[in-house]
Amino acid sequence: MFKKVLVANRGEIACRIIRTLKEMGITAVAVYSDADADAEHVAMADEAYNIGPAPAKESYLNTDKILAVMNDHGVEAVHPGYGFLSENVEFRKACLELGVEFIGPEERHILEFGLKHMARDLAESAGVPLVPGTPLLNSLEEALEAAEHIGYPVMLKSTAGGGGIGMRICNESDELEAHYDTIKRLGKNYFKDEGVFLEKYIRTSRHIEVQVFGNGKGEVVVLGERDCSVQRRNQKVIEETPAPNISEETRAALHAAAKALTEKVAYRSAGTVEFIYDTETEQFYFLEVNTRLQVEHGITEEVFGVDLVRWMVELAAGEDPTPGKFDLKPSGCAMEFRVYAEDPGKEYQPSSGIITKAEFPEGIRVDKWVETGAEVSAYYDPLLAKVIVTGSTRDETVARSVDVLSNTAICGFETNIQLMRQVLEDETFRRGEVFTGLLNTFDYRADTIEVVVPGTQTTVQDVPGRIGYWGIGVPPSGPMDMLSFRIANRLVGNAENAAALEMTMSGGVIGLTVMPLWRWPAVT
Repeated sequence: MFKKVLVANRGEIACRIIRTLKEMGITAVAVYSDADADAEHVAMADEAYNIGPAPAKESYLNTDKILAVMNDHGVEAVHPGYGFLSENVEFRKACLELGVEFIGPEERHILEFGLKHMARDLAESAGVPLVPGTPLLNSLEEALEAAEHIGYPVMLKSTAGGGGIGMRICNESDELEAHYDTIKRLGKNYFKDEGVFLEKYIRTSRHIEVQVFGNGKGEVVVLGERDCSVQRRNQKVIEETPAPNISEETRAALHAAAKALTEKVAYRSAGTVEFIYDTETEQFYFLEVNTRLQVEHGITEEVFGVDLVRWMVELAAGEDPTPGKFDLKPSGCAMEFRVYAEDPGKEYQPSSGIITKAEFPEGIRVDKWVETGAEVSAYYDPLLAKVIVTGSTRDETVARSVDVLSNTAICGFETNIQLMRQVLEDETFRRGEVFTGLLNTFDYRADTIEVVVPGTQTTVQDVPGRIGYWGIGVPPSGPMDMLSFRIANRLVGNAENAAALEMTMSGGVIGLTVMPLWRWPAVT
């Protein structure tokens, strides 16, 4: 077994991997940017090294600096997590040349499945159903001709990359003409590959994926499926396992298809085979393979009682964790709620700033990197935490999730916690009739006040204000009318010293969402 492993990532996934490494008795090495100097994964690690400025290309994507840390500090293996360098073949090669084991799939699997048109060819050869589509396109004219043959709407896709980048729905030829060069440019800029192709777009679809783990000898463990249909901008928000409202025959067919594809290539390590499920025809089609650990791997771990990170480390160290695991059965249901630093009421506008309060209920799994006082920068992915809730049935898990999210709070800026609470109350979701366009039709109601025009001297205050700082030149502050301030807080059921919006000279313009009186902040 390895003695020292570097985690080439940040955020909650870095914390998750470091936790497992330490449980295994392995020295965990972290890397961090200037913006993450005080981050949780840095504090958790046994060793931590700065690799540069905040921008990812100068730190977490700077392979030279990461390789130098490994070389200088006796690192034996590297776990890339997901995102950043997790599917970077050149980084994998450089690690092996340095004598450092890459904890993840083999180079050929990353290459073959990393390009979606090649993945489609492999899926077809394994007998996996495919959405009607094209090979790589050579011109806009070829794309337009193919779209007419397939029938609109179509999805224009970059062959490289992922995370929702490089995808556009085209309902007619004008839209395809408008987006063609844009998607090629996105592929080139983000993934250094401008290849594009078309697939038939299924309007009412679900996103269902199957978790696999291969030992590289042609044997693959299938660890159930996850429904990841609740998405915004092709990015997942809520995931659950098992997938609701599909027949057992369909479930078995999904597992068999994923197993056939990954066993055909003798897949090694953790991976996910993703499918599009047509809710009208009840047919499923191959989408792609993610050759890495998935963000939502935690819900699979909860229902199967496994540790996928540990399995990945053991396999990379030459130990096969799969014997005796081929007949594992799930127990109960699990849901994951991705807490993002973003404002759903403003088209998911990113948030950043200091977290003034971070509270999560006891007794549940929360994979997170934030706590009270943490600073969330604008440089990285907005994922703050993954709240994972389990239950014996789906109904029980939904009921528990309502309570859990009602007692989850991150203050200091807007997050999507309230959105997810409202989704849980939605009848469509409750019936398990999820689909990828659910959030596009969802009527989100934010319990917030927006200061549209501030007026003169409109501030946020609390009682007694900022006192005791004369010594460093800060005069006392606080509400102009402390009595009215306290009365306003009492009227809406707040503590008398709760922060409130105070307008002292001329009123501004504020935007309000209609809400029960007891949920209002005070305005004086």
